[in-house]
Amino acid sequence: MPGHAPFLARRVLHGLWLIGLLLPAHAATATAATATPPPAAAASPACPALLQHTFERLQDEKPQSLCQYSGKVLLVVNTASFCGFTPQYKGLEALHARYQSRGLVVLGFPSNDFSQEGGSNKEIADFCESTFGVKFPMFSKTVVTGPQAAPFYQQLAAQAGRKPLWNFHKYLIGRDGTLVDNYSSLTSPDDRALLRAIEKQLSLQQITK
Repeated sequence: MPGHAPFLARRVLHGLWLIGLLLPAHAATATAATATPPPAAAASPACPALLQHTFERLQDEKPQSLCQYSGKVLLVVNTASFCGFTPQYKGLEALHARYQSRGLVVLGFPSNDFSQEGGSNKEIADFCESTFGVKFPMFSKTVVTGPQAAPFYQQLAAQAGRKPLWNFHKYLIGRDGTLVDNYSSLTSPDDRALLRAIEKQLSLQQITK
């Protein structure tokens, strides 16, 4: 039996060596199996139905999805260059600049529905920029009334119960993409009631589902 002692010692040492190799791998496997997976990224809110429309940008006629304004408070205005209300451009730009950092976006839709916007898209863009310094987003000429109205404007009119009766009609859309109210051409961009409505919508947090 004494002759077997070195052999047994070698077997014990070999077994300990194998255990030393296997234990770290087993521990790593167990850790990986029990580790808490990282939380899944929160899904971004879907684009509201009212904003699922695409229009060409006024300056270069490149398609622009209104979904990019999801979560913003929007003031949608049909505009014209040769109208008694055309000076409202200045007030709309001031409104946009004043509240842009808080989430307001003014959207301009030039329209010839009332025969006061006869220029090309480029001419309209140049006029708005050079005369009133307009920087808020504007889109190519759009039909806003009647059976040929853009689907976006058909939705707005249906929800508001009122279509634009003249240039510079205004629709206010909340952060959740629902229509809040609408205002006639006579409502100036600095109207107190309009400002209160905008500020109220800006104070609301975006609703996500």
